[in-house]
Order: sequence, then C-alpha cells, then structure tokens
Amino acid sequence: MQILSILLIGIALSMDTFSLSLSLGTFNITNKQALKLSIIVGIMHFFMPILGMLLGEKLISLFELQCDFLLGVILLFIAIQMIIDLIKHEENSFNLNILGMFLFALGVSLDSFSVGLGIKAITENINLATSIFAICSFIFTFTGIMIGKFANKFIGTYASIFGVVILFILGIVHIL
Repeated sequence: MQILSILLIGIALSMDTFSLSLSLGTFNITNKQALKLSIIVGIMHFFMPILGMLLGEKLISLFELQCDFLLGVILLFIAIQMIIDLIKHEENSFNLNILGMFLFALGVSLDSFSVGLGIKAITENINLATSIFAICSFIFTFTGIMIGKFANKFIGTYASIFGVVILFILGIVHIL
C-alpha cells in the first residue's frame, strides 16, 4: 500500500511536467534534447524531495520563499524565449540550452521540494520514494514532449502559439 501511495504522489508531481512538456514539444525539440531534459527533470525530482526534507522548513522561514511565484517567473521566462524564437521564424524550433533545461527542471520540481517536507510521514524508505518520483517525472516529461512533437506536425505554428499561451497563463497564475 505504501508503494501505491508513493507511485500516486509521483504521478501527481509529474502532471505539471507533462503539461509543460507538451508545450515544449510543439517547438520541434530534438529527441536528444528531449532525452537530456527528461533526465534532468528526473534527477531534480529525485533530489528536490531530499532537499525539502533536509532544508525545507529552515529555508522557507529564513527567506520567506514563495514557490509559486518562483515557478511563475520561470514559466514566463521560458515563454518569452519561445516567443523570441517564433518571431525570428527559426523553423519553429526552440533553442533549449542546458540553462533553459535546468530552469525548466527546477520550475517543475519545486512541488517535489515541498513534498520533501512531509515525506517521512509517508515512508521511511526515502530512496525508494525519490526514485519513483524521478522515474515518473522522466516518463511524463519525455512522453509530453513526444506528444507535443506529434501535435506540431498536424497543426504547426498554431500548436507553438498555443504552447506559449499556456506557459504565459500558467506563469501569471503562479505569480498571482
């Protein structure tokens, strides 16, 4: 029963990753970039709950962090990069460099940091839990990008514009 609970939490943590990956996939992310991004997201979903468990309460109270605000800023930053690439008419491709991948991974794994605050109440086997979180987020990220690429083939630039709109809306919602 404990593994089922951890798996369901891993799926829940990966849902925002999936929806944002759909948007990125509309920008013709290469398979190599999709794999790199998925690995980075998986790694972040492994370590962020551990950091949350170890440092969470102290950091939140010390810096009065607003995780939603930070996620909103990151999403708006990625959306602005996507708009710039659309304006440049670079064949609808988005230059996702390692910094962009890290920021994306950080943004979508902030919720797993907060899960780390209470992870010991769920399980004593932290390594198993964080491994499941990492695997789920890897699969959801890669699948989202591939589905986004598939959608882009059928609806082209409109899919990219839709992806940017989604990122902007989510960014603004998280900031407010």
